Amino acid sequence: MSRTGPPMADTTGKAGSHWDPLWRIDVRLTDVERALLRSWPVRRLAFVAHAGASAVASTQSTSRLEHSLGVLALTARFAPDDEVARVAALLHDVGHLPLSHTLEGLAGWDHHELGAQRTRLLAPLLAQHGIDVQDVLDVESGTRASVLTGAPGAMGLDHLDGLVRSASAHGRTREAPPATLARLEVVEGCVSCDVATADGLAAMVADEARLHCSELNLVTTTVVRRLVTLLLEDAPAGTSADVAAMTDDELWALLLASPTTAEVARALRRDPGAWRVVDVDDPASTPGGVVSTLRRLYLDVPLVDGAAPRSPHPAHADLPAVPWTYAVVPRRAARP
Repeated sequence: MSRTGPPMADTTGKAGSHWDPLWRIDVRLTDVERALLRSWPVRRLAFVAHAGASAVASTQSTSRLEHSLGVLALTARFAPDDEVARVAALLHDVGHLPLSHTLEGLAGWDHHELGAQRTRLLAPLLAQHGIDVQDVLDVESGTRASVLTGAPGAMGLDHLDGLVRSASAHGRTREAPPATLARLEVVEGCVSCDVATADGLAAMVADEARLHCSELNLVTTTVVRRLVTLLLEDAPAGTSADVAAMTDDELWALLLASPTTAEVARALRRDPGAWRVVDVDDPASTPGGVVSTLRRLYLDVPLVDGAAPRSPHPAHADLPAVPWTYAVVPRRAARP
């Protein structure tokens, strides 16, 4: 009986390779990549949900480590000999907070800054393998050209993997990802393809934006942000740094143990549908609500045969304007 890939698509690198089950790419890992997969800054990403707080209310259970390995697989396909870009692909998300983008901006947190700090801590490990940490940071920032960095507004490999991985988890792909991949190339760091493939990806971008605007995503994100804000208000010095370094399960344990947050945290996990989203221009519907703002949507689309994409793409015409201010209010008593 023939098969493709190993019997287990593990994330440890122990076998010397990584089989990416989404793209069906077999990556022969380098020594430094195997070492990084055993380091805690990278390993921690296995316990951080790519979808953030909305993972409690959706089928998207992908971790940041799965996504990072997917970006590595794509980088290895398009630039197999660019060792620095491959390392940057594996490390590009190490700065993420617990629950990924959910907590971005709270307490001055910025996952890019945290990522640079955590990557610098890996400098000795990288140096053992002849890699300068600054070269890795330059790739991530775009200072050094690579397949990972391209023009603003055009899709890169990072967003390509995140987009298709999310679409697959929600059943929104139009075809098997390897079939799409076969028609893609990278032009100066930007994904490029034919018109039909670009239109399909642009439609997936719009679907992903609608997911971010959906009630359950807004409810889970807004309620968790409010809980963490309350948790930090009277917390001892140093708590902010401790929380930023946590995994999702460690953060949930903290929220469920604190008298300030336990009741609502438990209610959110048991019944995310107990809240609803309303426009803040309806004062009667917002008493007791948590007001928040959706500040941006990721609408990057691929180049079409190497040329700049249409902007805006027709598939994005019905998306809400951002920033969009809304309130999350109780719908009913949470179910026991």
